[in-house]
Amino acid sequence: MPWARALANLVVILHVMYVVFVVLGLAAILIGVALRWRWVRNPVFRFVHLAAIGLVVLESVTEIPCPLTILEKRLRLEAGQAGYTGDFVAYWMHKLFFFNAERWVFTLGYVLFGVAVVAAFVFAPPRVPGRGRRGRETVDPGL
Repeated sequence: MPWARALANLVVILHVMYVVFVVLGLAAILIGVALRWRWVRNPVFRFVHLAAIGLVVLESVTEIPCPLTILEKRLRLEAGQAGYTGDFVAYWMHKLFFFNAERWVFTLGYVLFGVAVVAAFVFAPPRVPGRGRRGRETVDPGL
């Protein structure tokens, strides 16, 4: 069915976007903190980023398959295409870089990446807009 193939391809695009957000998000945070970019301290961005890697770590540690991987595989089968074995990242890492490793290697990588995100969250926390630094009062210029 052509619609199933198109939806499977859309799921792959969403999955890649998710991975790119997690990986480049941490890079942007680290670079942004060093260069004092204010947007990298945005609490919405930071909490969404933390939740995104947290979900990956949780799935990996508990060996719960990624819902996007499951959905793509089902859509591929519905379209008459062959699915692939393993999880999304492991499959594409192997395809792109011929990197073959045990599941625990990927789990360790996800956990270490998650620790790096948490460390960035702790050492460079998000800033809540409207809250001044200690000892400073915000004054409304209209008063």
